[in-house]
Amino acid sequence: MSAPNSSGSTTTATAAPAVAASIHQLPLELIDSCIGSKIWVVMKSEKEFTGTLKYFDDYVNMVLEDVTEFENTPEGRKTTKLEQILLNGNNICMLIPGGDGPQ
Repeated sequence: MSAPNSSGSTTTATAAPAVAASIHQLPLELIDSCIGSKIWVVMKSEKEFTGTLKYFDDYVNMVLEDVTEFENTPEGRKTTKLEQILLNGNNICMLIPGGDGPQ
């Protein structure tokens, strides 16, 4: 479609590239693409976890393996190693794919 601009010449409107549409993922699709990868999970409480995402469900309950738990306490940050953990999706605040945890 052509339209005259302020100088009298015409410009042609172009559609956005089709590639942009393929970049968007639904949230569960993004989480699904992280299975088998390292993920950083920030909880609503003072805890954060890093580990390998093994499973999740439609409620974003998830199982992590090779887990490091970070807990902020008045005495400082406490770190605990766990073989496996089940996290309740209701208590998850944020997921960071590939994240290494708090610095």
